Amino acid sequence: MRQPSVIARRVAAASVSLVVAAGAAACGPKDNDAKSSGGGSRPHKGGTLTVLNADPQQDFDPARLYTSGGGNVPSLVFRTLTTRNRENGAAGAQVVPDLATDTGRPSKNATVWTYTLKKGLKYEDGTPITSADIKYGIERSFAAELSGGAPYLRDWLIGGADYQGPYKDKKGLDSIETPDDLTIVFHLNKPEGEFPYLATQTQTTPVPKAKDTGTKYEEHPVSSGPYKVVKNENDGERLTLERNTYWSASTDAERKAYPDKIDVRSGLDSSVINQRLSSSQGADATAVTTDTNLGPAELAKVTGDKALASRVGTGHFGYTNYIAFNPKVKPFDDPKVRRAISYAVDRSSVINAAGGSSLAEPATTYLPNQKSFGYTPYDLFPAGASGNAAKAKELLAQAGHKDGLTITLTHSNSKDFETSPEIATAVQDALKKAGITVKLQGLEDNDYSDKIHSAKTEPGFFLAHWGADWPSGGPFLAPIFDGRQIVKDGANFNSGFLNDKSVNDEIDAINKLTDLDEAAKRWGALDKKIGEQALTVPLFHPVYKRLYGEGVKNIVISDWTGVLDISQVAVK
Repeated sequence: MRQPSVIARRVAAASVSLVVAAGAAACGPKDNDAKSSGGGSRPHKGGTLTVLNADPQQDFDPARLYTSGGGNVPSLVFRTLTTRNRENGAAGAQVVPDLATDTGRPSKNATVWTYTLKKGLKYEDGTPITSADIKYGIERSFAAELSGGAPYLRDWLIGGADYQGPYKDKKGLDSIETPDDLTIVFHLNKPEGEFPYLATQTQTTPVPKAKDTGTKYEEHPVSSGPYKVVKNENDGERLTLERNTYWSASTDAERKAYPDKIDVRSGLDSSVINQRLSSSQGADATAVTTDTNLGPAELAKVTGDKALASRVGTGHFGYTNYIAFNPKVKPFDDPKVRRAISYAVDRSSVINAAGGSSLAEPATTYLPNQKSFGYTPYDLFPAGASGNAAKAKELLAQAGHKDGLTITLTHSNSKDFETSPEIATAVQDALKKAGITVKLQGLEDNDYSDKIHSAKTEPGFFLAHWGADWPSGGPFLAPIFDGRQIVKDGANFNSGFLNDKSVNDEIDAINKLTDLDEAAKRWGALDKKIGEQALTVPLFHPVYKRLYGEGVKNIVISDWTGVLDISQVAVK
């Protein structure tokens, strides 16, 4: 995922929209069988599941959605070539087949990927799903009027950078071939061993060309999943889903589709959502949320109530909150200054500002602490629990600042417990002990996002965060540290302006690997190598805690999304 406001859209569904919000290392019930957890009895089909959300499910078109693993609510309607494994914890960070018979067959050094569709796949109207429909679904995601989805296909497919979608170019993309109704072949402009992860994005959802209504398609997209849209009000504020009778569990090992109906209600205040889930009155007894966490005060109340505490799902999404440096701005051009600040940080106070240890875990690595990312433990500038002011002062003196220095920390005024004033103040207090005076510059969220993502206006010292498009080191390290991804005019995420040939070459080498376990090890080693340059100070990884109604069963929370998987839930 991307950062601040951008990932808010992608992850807030933690579905990853994922959404994620995007939520997501220990996940779910630890000592229970996840497939029967919640409610204490076996799940059964039937009933209505209510979803209480803060943010509406906008742009409900597979071309426009930016999801991780196919999303949460979206994955009930849109099936994709591959999807996330719907299991608790680390097992859920694996990619598995969905519409395809496998996760893809690479050739020509992972520049060609071939998929075969399962037999018997049907839309909600009973017509067969074909490879041509998937090709068309991808091609329409290139249309300017349907923008918003993940950019990878545009970047990876041969000819993708110049293609403008089927409404302007009816010829289509030659780099996507469909030799028969069950086969689809992708030709990439460079090796991409993680293409199976990308194939989980909703852009690989089949769309029948004859039913495409352009920008109005979101009002009634043609379902390939277990549920179909029967009502979409106010651009996703109220979604009503009912069973797609042509969906067959025999072709879908991942979605359980227990409820008969899904009623998604959005635009609610987070405190109202948590109060309704806590009370579990009427329809709220069989309700969940896919985007609202418990805050510190709410969590304190829940923790003291054993019955409520038993209805809290805990998960970790691949996400890191950190301090970013712009080495083009003095004094951050000096590695000793950056290292001094790394030593001075008090992670205990930062975590308290983020809501406490139940909602945040200390981070000393840029990669999240999950195996799928290639997590390799390291602490290059050990600050202990409360900072190492003495070591910081020593480095500052070596850098010519024996009397300390004054710097400005840019942060968001948004109350997100991530890049907000509380975190900034905690950093300010810690650095003061090392002789560093920190002035705080708080900006409204949009201004903050614009400022830190522009190569022309990026400050020297600011709070940032990053979430994963999929559970791997690739979409975590490449956008932030690949020098070829520096954008001079537009949204830039390589905040340290790192353009190290050895780093770029290693990214290319890892991208060629189709053994994802081996790739993960290499991502972990690269994380440590980059970390030596102190271009960021990892602070913490968030923990997601969400209530669900007392009548909800079958709670599954994976390390892919970090939040309850709506496709597994039962209400009877």
